[in-house]
Amino acid sequence: MGTVATNPANTAEGMKGEKDQSNREAIDPTMADPPPAKLDAGALFVLKSEGSWLHCGYHLTTSIVAPALLSLPLALASLGWAAGVFCLFIAAAVTFYSYNLISLVLEHQAKLGRRQLRFRDMAHQILGPSWARYYIGPIQFMVCFCAVVGNVLLGGQTMKSMYLIEKPEGTMKLYEFVVIFGAFMLVLAQLPSFHSLRHINLLSLILCLAYSACATGGSIYIGHSSQAPSRDYSLPSDKVDLIFGIFNAIAIIATCYGNGIIPEIQVYLQPTNEVLEGVFANPEKGQHSARNVIPRILFRSISVVAATVIGAMLPFFGDINAFMGAFGFLPLDFVVPAVVYNITFRPSPRGSVFWINTTIAAVFSVLTVVASVAAVRQIALDAKNYKLFANV
Repeated sequence: MGTVATNPANTAEGMKGEKDQSNREAIDPTMADPPPAKLDAGALFVLKSEGSWLHCGYHLTTSIVAPALLSLPLALASLGWAAGVFCLFIAAAVTFYSYNLISLVLEHQAKLGRRQLRFRDMAHQILGPSWARYYIGPIQFMVCFCAVVGNVLLGGQTMKSMYLIEKPEGTMKLYEFVVIFGAFMLVLAQLPSFHSLRHINLLSLILCLAYSACATGGSIYIGHSSQAPSRDYSLPSDKVDLIFGIFNAIAIIATCYGNGIIPEIQVYLQPTNEVLEGVFANPEKGQHSARNVIPRILFRSISVVAATVIGAMLPFFGDINAFMGAFGFLPLDFVVPAVVYNITFRPSPRGSVFWINTTIAAVFSVLTVVASVAAVRQIALDAKNYKLFANV
């Protein structure tokens, strides 16, 4: 005599599970069990979770103690000492607060069975697919690409400075050094995953801290030297230049803090690489199979070559940082975290958390618009003074 397959829904355990699920959904409709996740080559290969909290520290600290710091003197020159230091502390406090908001949202989503590995996935879940596809995603990719442009340009400028110290009468141009450093970045871009960058980021962190220590010590020494150059801390006399310079400086400061945004830390082209892997890689094949290695090398190389060409054509490192901060980091770091927290947890309008988040989102939305105008204006002004592939 044959046996009848038991339907789990008809058992006591199954009925209890359905009842518990119904109760959860009645309390919070978002707590329904999510559908099985589709295998994504980008998350599988580029964002694979193999690191420790220590590796996270390397990535997070390196992304903030990054080349964007070299534009801070420009920001302080536009703001003045008092306002500049004040803005640095305000930006540090708000980004720390924003990162905590994002962490709480991510933890909440994980408890509901929806662990978010990407910023746009969180936006898709909370704000809706259109916001993720047409706002968060494009801003992230623009920020990552501009970061590569800025890094290649900075590397070229540094190599040129070292070259001129060794050979003052040298004839090599800036764009030649940018191309050389771009070739180095081309190799670096082929590292397959975020995790594979951990040792490079540790070395980068040590070098950035060493540079900061040397720059601080050198400034103190020169400042107390009898041969120190004359110091001029005055702000621009032209009111228009002063106002736009202030907003440009705010955007630069936002860039310095913004690279550490979570859940994806904006290191090199990794968020962009993750998208490219998701589109062109086959998750059913091995990460190092020819089927996946060939498109990885091809499309990552195209990204770095394009960034190198733009960096050589428009060698305005400070302006690029301001552009990234205005269009990318101000909304992603200061506006979106407050909005997604309020939507997720729905704090009472009578409480302080709701109004703190609403105020942060409103103020920095206005700053985003004004700083974006200031950044574009500054690039236009500098473009008038230099030709393409300028040797500055």
